[in-house]
Parts: sequence; structure tokens; C-alpha cells
Amino acid sequence: MGKKIFSGVQPTGNLHLGNYLGAIKNFVALNNDDANQCIFCVVDLHAITVKQDPKELKKNIRETVATFVASGIDPKKSIIFNQSAVAAHSEGAWILSCVARMGWLNRMTQFKEKAGKDKEKASIGLYSYPVLMAADILLYDSTHVPVGDDQKQHLELCRDIAQKFNNDFGVEEFLKVPEPLIQKEFSRIMSLKDGSKKMSKSELSDLSRINLTDDKDQIINKIKKAKTDPLPMPKDIKDVEGRLEAQNLLGIFASLSNSTLENSIDKFAGKNFSEFKKELSELLVNKIIPISEEIKKLLQDQSHLDSILLDGVEKADKIASKKIENIKEIVGF
Repeated sequence: MGKKIFSGVQPTGNLHLGNYLGAIKNFVALNNDDANQCIFCVVDLHAITVKQDPKELKKNIRETVATFVASGIDPKKSIIFNQSAVAAHSEGAWILSCVARMGWLNRMTQFKEKAGKDKEKASIGLYSYPVLMAADILLYDSTHVPVGDDQKQHLELCRDIAQKFNNDFGVEEFLKVPEPLIQKEFSRIMSLKDGSKKMSKSELSDLSRINLTDDKDQIINKIKKAKTDPLPMPKDIKDVEGRLEAQNLLGIFASLSNSTLENSIDKFAGKNFSEFKKELSELLVNKIIPISEEIKKLLQDQSHLDSILLDGVEKADKIASKKIENIKEIVGF
């Protein structure tokens, strides 16, 4: 039996290799399985939990759609839409925030990390956004949600909210309790400058990441300058332990070549890093440049991207508005 899959990506702009290997590549595989029903949401409501430039946000929403399509997600097979255009998400988040408990939200480690030391100055949205995430998922009777390590806790919260709502109102299985789809390998791609940090667009140095819009020369240069260690390439899986940069680069190679980490280690065992980096650069150029060129082409035609969103919004709204009406009825509105 096919899965009903919901996943959201924040329109932060400048999507990079970490986003592609950690999430989008997996989305494409899920989209290509005819048994699955996939909904991919550009979560623009989540984006405004921290201050955004309105013009940039609009641009980033389109860029995220372009990246989905350029990477191989078919908008005719899957629903692609932006969250703010479907009112049920905001309505659902409010109702479910009256079911969720402060104690549950206080346990969310991601808020503590994102808010930093001065959490009094963080927005309420940043604190409560896992409740909105729960609404996103539950409105579509999603059976499975692809999650990385940093979102596992939020999905647990979503499951707790669904079960509490069902219990509180005596509506067994009305809100479907979703299962996580955890990508076991390569879900976290690390910085090219520091193997202990996740690849991120917020890192100051552009050399720390491969952007999906980089050209051939930029990719080659970034891999050439990527941090390694003075030892030869690892000879086996044990030899890679504690060598964070080597492990990260080999993980990137393995993921792009649809291989295992062990096979990639075997392929380059004992060779020089320069030889490995040359092959890694070639592989990246072959995989990323077609996506990069397609993103640029799609961004030239904003009306096409807007029509994909409009079509997606119509389909999503049909499902979500029906669910929110039922929720309101159950609650007593």
C-alpha cells in the first residue's frame, strides 16, 4: 500500500548540497514511486519566525519551487504549494496549540539552539512553530514524514498532539498518527571547512558549501579548497572514524554515486586526496550543473512557477479545508 507523504522546505534561498542530499534527492525518489502520494510544501509561514525581507521571501519561495522541479519532482504527480496560501494551516495551528502543552514545547531542543542565550527576545512563532508543523502534517492524513535528525523531536510532538486530540474529543484515529521516514545515511552533510558543523547557508564563508546554483569553476575550486587531513585516504571503515572531513567528503561521493560509504572507501583506499577530490569534483559537476542550469532557466519564467504554485494550492486547499471543517465541528465551532 502506498504512503501519503508530507514534507516541507523553508524558502530561505540559496539551497545547497546539504539540502539536496539530505532531503530533495530523497523527495525525488519518493515522487518517482507511483504508489506514493506526495505533498511538498514551501513552508513560508515557518520562514517568518525570524525577520525576513518581504521581497527576498517572495523571490525565495519561487526559487524553492524551481529547485524542486529542477531536481526532478514532477508537479503533475506531486502537490507543490506554499503554506501561507492555504488558510487551514494557520487555523489548524491555533486549534492544535490549545491541545499541545507548554511542557512538551519546553522540551524542544531546537528552539533552545535557535534562540540562543537571549531567548526572551525570540519570537513566539519560533517557540511554537512545531505546533504549526503538526498542523501541516495532520491536515493531509499523512502516513509518513521524511525527517532528518534535527526534526525527529518535532515529529514526536506531532504524534503526541494527534493522540491527545483524538483522546480529548473521543474521535479515535481521526487525526492520523504519522510515522517518520528516516534517511539512514547522508542525512547530514557537513561544512567543507569544518567537518563538525552542518553545511549551512548562514556560514559566512561561501567556500563552506556547494550551492545548487554554483557553476563548474566554483564547484571545482570549492572541492579543491575543502579541508582534509594530512593522512592518506582511509583504507577501511575503521580508518575513517574521527576523521570528520574525510568522512564527509566520502559520504558526499557515496550519496551522489548511489553507493555505500564502504564501497567509496574501498575505491579510494590509500590514494591521495588530490586524486579523490578530482573525481568528486567531476561527479558533482555532472550531477549539480544540470540542476543549476534548470533552476536558472525556470527562474526566468516566474509566471510558470506561479502557475505550479496556484495549481498546488488548489489541490492542497481541497484536502486541508475539508479536514479543518471536520476539526471545527469536533471542537464545537
